[in-house]
Amino acid sequence: MTMMLAFIDIARDFIHGFMSTQLFVSVHVLLIVVHVMLGAVAYCTYGERKVSAYIQDRVGPNRTGFDFGLPFLKFFKGALGLGQPLADGIKFLLKEDYTPPRADKVLFTLAPAVVVIPALLGFVVLPWGGYFDFPPIGDIPLIGPIGEWLFGPIGGERVVVAGLDANVGIIYLLAIASLGVYGVVLGGWASNNKYSFLGGLRATAQMGSYEIPRGLALMAALLITGTIMPMGIINYQQENGWLLFSQPIAAVLFFIAILAEANRAPFDNAEAEQELVGGYNTEYASMRYALFFLAEYMHMVTSCAFFALLFLGGFGLYGLPFTGVEDTGILAVLVKFGVFFGKALLLVIFMMFIRWTLPRMRYDQVMFLGWQSMIPLSLSVVVMTAVMVFYGLTAWWQLLAANVVLGGALLLIQPLLPKQPLNQKLKLYGSRFNPMEGERVTHAAPAGMSREDRPYEGTAPA
Repeated sequence: MTMMLAFIDIARDFIHGFMSTQLFVSVHVLLIVVHVMLGAVAYCTYGERKVSAYIQDRVGPNRTGFDFGLPFLKFFKGALGLGQPLADGIKFLLKEDYTPPRADKVLFTLAPAVVVIPALLGFVVLPWGGYFDFPPIGDIPLIGPIGEWLFGPIGGERVVVAGLDANVGIIYLLAIASLGVYGVVLGGWASNNKYSFLGGLRATAQMGSYEIPRGLALMAALLITGTIMPMGIINYQQENGWLLFSQPIAAVLFFIAILAEANRAPFDNAEAEQELVGGYNTEYASMRYALFFLAEYMHMVTSCAFFALLFLGGFGLYGLPFTGVEDTGILAVLVKFGVFFGKALLLVIFMMFIRWTLPRMRYDQVMFLGWQSMIPLSLSVVVMTAVMVFYGLTAWWQLLAANVVLGGALLLIQPLLPKQPLNQKLKLYGSRFNPMEGERVTHAAPAGMSREDRPYEGTAPA
């Protein structure tokens, strides 16, 4: 007993040695937000199926509830199909986990984890609730004496409601988002399947290409705000308006880039079913297969939250109380989190509508768009923004006018740029477009019913 008490005292002293108010809040934010994100990702699959059903004039999931076939839970039966994500998760857990005989078993197993882990780490620097004036832990009801005994006399200061209050928050987000491609490449190569390998190559080239316009669009936003700290970017937008209005071209470029980074339609060439069966995840089954889609939706939520931070003011919402930077109570934190997360989910739904509305682009068109359109355009936006900042013309209407002028100039210059013709028809000797010498090509149908427009009478004489 004495040894146990001594061990408890040593552990408590150790915790007192490194525990701070910010660390205490960050740990709790991480534990809460990671579970909120996992729940949101599960129901993103439900939302995807509902959106596709709406666009295709179907009903979508509407039967699976939470009754689990038990009579005393029959009032949970149906429930608008809200039990579908749980049923899908159980199905994936119970399915056979198959590994191809000639695959690299270590890398084949490691690839889904390499995809998921960066997706789960990206959101930690986002200031979901802004600032919070944390009271002294001893003054908090119920947990005061116990908390002060365990964690020490923390509190009584202002903290950021984020998993990590880092000075290089934006750089961290860029670095983490770039790591997702490694899991895709590992999955494609380790499967020992040509379709998977081609999907991995496509994903590598696509993600590497669209990181450039994404970074340049981000640079245009950071040139105006003058900071790489997430709270600094939100503070600037609360004082000067959302960057969506002052940098619309950069916002569009950034959104297109995060679509391509997440392998979402119309940029889902890495898993094109018509061409590559399933791409890099062709050989995967069971929960390892599900982890790829879990990571995709997690990247979507994190990327959309990043977009909301940069161009939609983060947790700020005009006219809504408790969303100002100086609102630091617990109610303000909850309202800010709801606004921030709501903006991200609305953008995710917009991504879903894009997937079920636009057809997939060809792979050469995807690369052409990235290198010959988006990268030059994003460079032009950065140069324009740098000039405007140098001359002090940073009001939202001045930057908006500069964006309009830049867009008009690019539309005028575009017809003058050299073009490389695509999809040229190859001459095939003897075909209808390239007949042999002395041959007369006819396209009319032979004599018979197909020459007549008499569907009811047929070929019988009238």
